[in-house]
Amino acid sequence: MDIAVQWVRVTWTKRSRGAEAATIRNALPVAFTLPDAASLPVVHDVVMPEREGFAARESLHGRAERGVRLREIEGHLLVRPPDISSLQAMPPRRRRPPAVRLAPGEWLRWQLNHRCSSAAGMADWFYEQNTLNIAYGPHARDVFLGTPTRHVDERGYLR
Repeated sequence: MDIAVQWVRVTWTKRSRGAEAATIRNALPVAFTLPDAASLPVVHDVVMPEREGFAARESLHGRAERGVRLREIEGHLLVRPPDISSLQAMPPRRRRPPAVRLAPGEWLRWQLNHRCSSAAGMADWFYEQNTLNIAYGPHARDVFLGTPTRHVDERGYLR
């Protein structure tokens, strides 16, 4: 079965937390048209860092490299919560949502944000918003530009 995975990540510092910069950051897209080659087993990775003016940089990576945890079971796709690898990530999320089951033809948008510091606390905080888009079954290249079948929003308040 076809599986399309797109991971959109926006990173910023406190320079983009208020006023005009935050307005620009908040207007960034959470989905893009898939490249021709974006199908199993790759992830269409889109990064929009503040230091590059939030310009979208696209690449393709293996699913294992990006921590995308998918498993086909009895004609459905089981999507487990995305890993939060940083021990310094705030706010803490002790209870994560359960895995999501997608039927063929459905797609999921899973959003998660956090604030991080360096391991030693010597660098400034930085912030990150992740949007994971996953389609199960045949799909068009613009599948993620519409309304998702399922949506998990784990975004929290970031100070």
